[in-house]
Amino acid sequence: MAMADPALHHQIQPIKEIAIDYTPEACTHCPVSNSITLTFDHRGGARWRSTTRFLYGTFTSLIQCPKGNTSGLNFNIYLSSLEGDKSQDEIDFEFLGKDKTIVQTNYYTTGTGNREQIHDLGFDCSDGFHEYTIKWNPDSIEWVIDGKVVRKAEKKEGEAVPEKPMFLYASVWDASYIAEGQWTGPYIGCDVPYVCLYKDIQVPVSTAVECSCDS
Repeated sequence: MAMADPALHHQIQPIKEIAIDYTPEACTHCPVSNSITLTFDHRGGARWRSTTRFLYGTFTSLIQCPKGNTSGLNFNIYLSSLEGDKSQDEIDFEFLGKDKTIVQTNYYTTGTGNREQIHDLGFDCSDGFHEYTIKWNPDSIEWVIDGKVVRKAEKKEGEAVPEKPMFLYASVWDASYIAEGQWTGPYIGCDVPYVCLYKDIQVPVSTAVECSCDS
């Protein structure tokens, strides 16, 4: 597969179109304002993704997480070669509804994760918009919040980094069943509907990959 000049990996442009994987009525996309809204309510949550995969580059969005008591919910932005595939590559920012002053980062290679780290945000992620950026290179990953690198993972012997083309995804879902509620807390639901706002979503200019495979 021919690769673009690495210097071009990190040129970005607004996302032009999205696919909605489930509950389309709970997801709104306005290309003119480059904004997406996800709502979690009695219908459950929703998930959107880019319509193409990318191989490396910079992915960024301003995000305002849902207000109120979000215990039990997971809201996020992440890259994945294919959601639901057991051998996926993946790079995550995940907000855990039990505590909106932290964010979890993680990444997977061929289905293997267990690389979670928790980061103190220094703010409540629902109080306003903040910028979350993933910089994915062939030999490293950087997670950046409001321009500050909070984590860097580097490829080294015995430690791979994702190398499969990946979609940009985001979702809001009830994760309270995981680890008996220890991960995101028990679902309370007293402030439904929960609305997660994304705007100024940017994807790479030159690293989109046309791929008919599902792995």
